[in-house]
Amino acid sequence: MATATAPAQAGQSSVEIGAARTPPPPMPTIFLSGSANPNLRDAVELALGSRFIASTCEMFPDGEVLARLDESVRGFEVVVLQPTSPPVNDHLMELLAIVDACRRAAATRIVAVVPYFGYARSDRRDGRRTAIMGRLVADLMERAGIDHVITIDVHTPALEGFFRVPMDNLTAVPLLADALRPRVLPNAVIVAPDVGATRLANRYAMLLGLPVAVCQKQRVSGTEVSVKRIIGDVSGRPCVIIDDMISTGGTVVECLRALREAGASANAIVTATHAVLVPGAMGKLSAAGVEELIVTDSIPLTPETESSTPRATVVSVAPLIATAIRRLLSGGSLRELY
Repeated sequence: MATATAPAQAGQSSVEIGAARTPPPPMPTIFLSGSANPNLRDAVELALGSRFIASTCEMFPDGEVLARLDESVRGFEVVVLQPTSPPVNDHLMELLAIVDACRRAAATRIVAVVPYFGYARSDRRDGRRTAIMGRLVADLMERAGIDHVITIDVHTPALEGFFRVPMDNLTAVPLLADALRPRVLPNAVIVAPDVGATRLANRYAMLLGLPVAVCQKQRVSGTEVSVKRIIGDVSGRPCVIIDDMISTGGTVVECLRALREAGASANAIVTATHAVLVPGAMGKLSAAGVEELIVTDSIPLTPETESSTPRATVVSVAPLIATAIRRLLSGGSLRELY
């Protein structure tokens, strides 16, 4: 039996049920950056083909931060690029100040691109009377006016649950795997420095067609760790130690000690997305026999780090960030970038 369709009333349009949704036209966008990583800003600007507007970030003699927009953002969607890299507190406050300035200047929507997310390691109390800084920073960012957060290989993926606004955690693993491919031997093994990095190691192993070994790590203090056991066959194999970040180098040094005791080759390649590299870290890696360090430019290397041993190879995440921004602004999916 034919079904009658009621005619559309005057002033209303007839919409076909099941028709594809037409995305809204893109909102005019302005790009801003803090002072944490000017080289990455320039690379993203080139990859996007869009200019970052002028802004001023100053620090008073007493340490207070001032952020000022040098152009109007009224009615625009604003994308702010600012990793919260060391000095973490300074760069975090700068990000919050820029966002607050945009909100008060009547920006329509604010997207924060935070390639390295400081305080992500503090995601639980571990039975102690400690602050959960990851949640506190998420609250501060939302309160400042951020509507969407984009990160890269955040240390704790559960950080997404701390936000009430959308958060996309992209990955630089395919970029780093491409850089590793010509450097690793067919009998190499991907090594996770602790159980928490096993999933990350499996992603590298799948892309490179290599086996995985896992170090069972026990943290003694904030700067000291101990590896009690190696899970997997590393005897006679060159090792590629992977992680999302490398800070003091202590974990890598302890892993290398345990790997050699298990019969692995003397030298190793270390790969990490974020090169936090506090003073003295490169010296530890060199003394431990690391022959090459492969990292991204999410955090700028210091002149001392760039000229030190082991050799540091830097892979840019600017194309990844530019692709994510284009898709986000056009209403596209970021799933393939996870």
